[in-house]
Amino acid sequence: MAFKADASKIRRWREERHWSQEHLAHLAGIGLRTVQRIETGEPASRDTLTALAAAFNVEAIALCIDPEAEAADIVQRRNREAGAGLRLSFWINLAGYLLGMVVFAGISLGMGTFVMKWPAIWWTIGLAGHGFTIAIVTIVARHQAR
Repeated sequence: MAFKADASKIRRWREERHWSQEHLAHLAGIGLRTVQRIETGEPASRDTLTALAAAFNVEAIALCIDPEAEAADIVQRRNREAGAGLRLSFWINLAGYLLGMVVFAGISLGMGTFVMKWPAIWWTIGLAGHGFTIAIVTIVARHQAR
């Protein structure tokens, strides 16, 4: 069974001790290529993690990625991406709104009265609702980040 090793932690610990990959491989009794694969994020066997843990003088579980923390990071990343998409859609909507208001003004000038009042009002309400949604999503995301 392969375990998800925390590649950045292993690399950081190795560099903090000023060890080369070859030195770590020698201390752990594993191959250099195995150390290189682990540091690039590939899974490691239980025996390999145990050998690395012995070289670092820690428990093997300290070298593994916490699945709950990884899941939380994935959720936060997806929420940030969704929020970015929502903000982009607002700016696109705002640009269309501004262009639409210019067109509505032009139509109304040609008619002599502001005949596009109701479409302008409803579009404004829709744009305000879109902005309100973004504000709520931003507040919730900041609250969850704490």
